[in-house]
Amino acid sequence: MDNYRLFIQKQQTFFRTEKTKDVSFRIEALQKLRKAIQENEQLLIDALRADLNKSEFDAYTTEIGIVLEEISFTLKHIDTWVKPKREKTPVSHLGSTSFVYPEPYGTVLIIAPWNYPFQLAAAPLIGAIAAGNCAVIKPSELTPTTSEAFARLISEIFPEDYIAVVQGGIETSQALLEEKFDYIFFTGSVPIGRIIMEAAAKNLTPVTLELGGKSPCIVHGDANLKLAAKRIAWGKYINAGQTCVAPDYLYLQKDIKNEFLAFFKEAITELYSNAPLQNPDFTRIVTEKHFDRLSTFLDNGTLCTGGKTNREKLLIEPTVLTDITWSDPVMQDEIFGPILPVLEYQTLDEAIEGIDNHPKPLALYIFSESEPIQKKIVQSVSFGGGCINDTVYHLGSPYLPFGGVGNSGMGAYHGKGSFDTFSHKKSILKQTTLFDIPYRYPNVKGGLRKIRRFLK
Repeated sequence: MDNYRLFIQKQQTFFRTEKTKDVSFRIEALQKLRKAIQENEQLLIDALRADLNKSEFDAYTTEIGIVLEEISFTLKHIDTWVKPKREKTPVSHLGSTSFVYPEPYGTVLIIAPWNYPFQLAAAPLIGAIAAGNCAVIKPSELTPTTSEAFARLISEIFPEDYIAVVQGGIETSQALLEEKFDYIFFTGSVPIGRIIMEAAAKNLTPVTLELGGKSPCIVHGDANLKLAAKRIAWGKYINAGQTCVAPDYLYLQKDIKNEFLAFFKEAITELYSNAPLQNPDFTRIVTEKHFDRLSTFLDNGTLCTGGKTNREKLLIEPTVLTDITWSDPVMQDEIFGPILPVLEYQTLDEAIEGIDNHPKPLALYIFSESEPIQKKIVQSVSFGGGCINDTVYHLGSPYLPFGGVGNSGMGAYHGKGSFDTFSHKKSILKQTTLFDIPYRYPNVKGGLRKIRRFLK
């Protein structure tokens, strides 16, 4: 598949046969995908273990299970989603009816990241298939075992002129971006997102960018501190912090800082033992380059807990840093690792100002028992999505579209959101021929006067 242009042209030719527009074809494709995932579950679990040392529990709950649930949800609702939706028609259009037809874009490109290498390749694909598109998926070269397993799975159930996986490094992504796709879906970092958008702009190709950013986690004084500590530790350190919606930093109200951090240390021990580096199921950092970048943050502020590393195994303990300010290196970019810096605030307005002075985050989490405080944060701060009194969990709901805003991305997916993302909304007005509306014509006497009654 070195000649990408010829390869993509074959998909475009297949799309023009209109087979993918048949809803029964889409349903059959989704059923094939589900069956293949179920039959290759152990292969995927082993691949994720090889690439990131993910446990079977993490591999299933954060990757395989989420994808299977997404397929089931889509199959349950696709018959409704594909139907044209009748819309209201104004009085000025008397005699006509209005409809919106969802139609597939054509051939779409999906570029997936390394942190959840199966889920973040397969989940967008589900939406692309459901919407009736052909698709090319470029998985990450940093998780080669999972990418190879995914490529093999797809090649065994779909012809390349319908769905295909293209493996390779940066040069492969660059070559694909030079081609004309009908839609591009990218998950990854903000700097690469800018490159994707620049490449898409050359062909006026619409894009969805699922990026990241520094997602704050606010713990107010009235929160259930022990439960908050456990839920935050889970959300932060799952996948060794290599999650786009992981809490990137803690914003603690000063009065409860010490009490909360004591609970937080207990939660880390409960979840990952007294010696996380010896825990056989603790996820490793993906590459030495990423490990070295994260290690430079460990001397920022004051080490509260954790901090030990094993470069040979690419492991970093769940770590908490206190006495941190916005000027510290750890606060300049998304951390994407098991290091959690702590900022303090006295009043809620102080926390809101700190967040607002920086790029809009992909996620935000607020822990408080007060509905007015919850409401103030949700209404005052711009962010992609998040949770009240929890972390990360919003990501798993097919009823909630997931996506960013500003620097953290554009567009959304999951559930119907995925179908909508990969569908163009074609608006159609069907006019009657039983009569005509004469006053719309410029030669009709008094036509303007009548038009003014409607258009004002």
